Amino acid sequence: MINNTAFTPSKAFLTRGVGRHCEKLTSFEMALRDARIACYNLVRVSSIFPPNCEMVSVDDGTSYLAPGQILFSVIAESATNEPSRVATAAIGLATPSDRSHYGFISEHHAFGQSEGKAGDYAEDLAASMLATVLGVDFDPQKAWDERKEQWLLSGEIVNTTHLSCAAEADDSGDWLTVVSACVFCR
Repeated sequence: MINNTAFTPSKAFLTRGVGRHCEKLTSFEMALRDARIACYNLVRVSSIFPPNCEMVSVDDGTSYLAPGQILFSVIAESATNEPSRVATAAIGLATPSDRSHYGFISEHHAFGQSEGKAGDYAEDLAASMLATVLGVDFDPQKAWDERKEQWLLSGEIVNTTHLSCAAEADDSGDWLTVVSACVFCR
């Protein structure tokens, strides 16, 4: 008999980081260090937030982990070495009121966007995906704030949030990498 919950996380946390270095790969490593997830083997997964999964703080989440451990995560990443260019990475999360149903995570990567704008966009993406699965009516032409209020009032989508990271590359020509991630743990 197959244990279908063997790889289903029970906890998750959001984190973000910024890295700068003359080498692109090292700037990514520095961003992961800043996000406190560099010492793990990260496996990128798609956009499903597991049923009954609990959001915890970064401190709580990393307390369950050991260096070298394989971690499933949704990662948004953006990198540039163009002077004065702003790189942005955001994660959006939408969870249903029925905790036995799955939610959605979205990642967004951009240039020139503020943290707030990128975060709202990622949050809107996650909520829109969840709304379509739950059959919640919405008008995609309405502003995000209007849709968010409508979804919360429907009682089907209980929570939406985001975490974003934006930084500007300096004039040195060094690489800048920003990451935002939803990391799963047991």
